[in-house]
Amino acid sequence: MDKTKQRLSKVMAAAGVASRRACEALIFEGCVTVNGQITLIPQTLVDENDVIICKGHTIGKKQNKVYYILNKPVGYICSNRRHKDAKIVLDLFKDVKERLFTVGRLDKDTGGLLIVTNDGHFANRVIHPSANIPKEYLVRTNVEVEAEHLSALSSGTLVEQTFVRPIRVTKVRRGTLKITIAEGKKREIRLLMESAKLPVLELTRIRIGELRLGSLHPGEWREMTAREQALLFE
Repeated sequence: MDKTKQRLSKVMAAAGVASRRACEALIFEGCVTVNGQITLIPQTLVDENDVIICKGHTIGKKQNKVYYILNKPVGYICSNRRHKDAKIVLDLFKDVKERLFTVGRLDKDTGGLLIVTNDGHFANRVIHPSANIPKEYLVRTNVEVEAEHLSALSSGTLVEQTFVRPIRVTKVRRGTLKITIAEGKKREIRLLMESAKLPVLELTRIRIGELRLGSLHPGEWREMTAREQALLFE
C-alpha cells in the first residue's frame, strides 16, 4: 500500500470539514466526490493529487486550525445544517472565514461551555470515550434540594439502554446543583434530574476537563490558548 495515501474520512476531518464520524456520514450520503466520481466508502485511499469535493467545496490540502471557546446561548442548536428558522451556533461566528463545527453537542435548551473548531482530529480526541474527559454542569431547579435528591442522583439512571452514574453531585445552594458526568450521553443530566424528581429550570455546562467557561456571557466567544487545549487532556 502506498504509505502517502490516507483514508478519505481522515483527510476530510484533518482538513476541517467536520469530525471523523460526521465526515463518514457525508460520504455515506453521497455528498463527496473524488476525481469527479461519487465515493461512498470512507476507507477510500487518497493523496494530495486527488481532487476531493464535498457539497461543491474543494477540500484544501492544508488549513489554518482555529479553536474557540463559546458560551452557547439557550435557543441555539449545534448543527451545521439549518432546520427551517432554527438558530444555529455557527450564526455567532459569521466573521470567521474557516469552516467551523462544534465539538460534541449541547441541546437547544442547554447553555454554556462549547468548543468550536475546524480541526477534526482535535475534535475526535475530545469526544472519543477513551479520552474519559469529565464534564461539569450547573443545574437550577425550583425546589429545595434534600439529601434524598442527592442520593437519587448519585445512584444513577438508565440512559440510552445503559446505566450511568455521575462522577460527583454537589449542592451549591437551595435549588442549585453541580453535577459532573463522564462521557455524557444524550440528555443524561436531564434524565438524572427526572429520576430524582427534580424539574430543570436552567442547565449550563461550566467545565470540560480542566477547561472552564469563565466570565464569557451567553453568545460571547474567544480563541482558546495552547495551554487551554492541553488542559483538556491532563
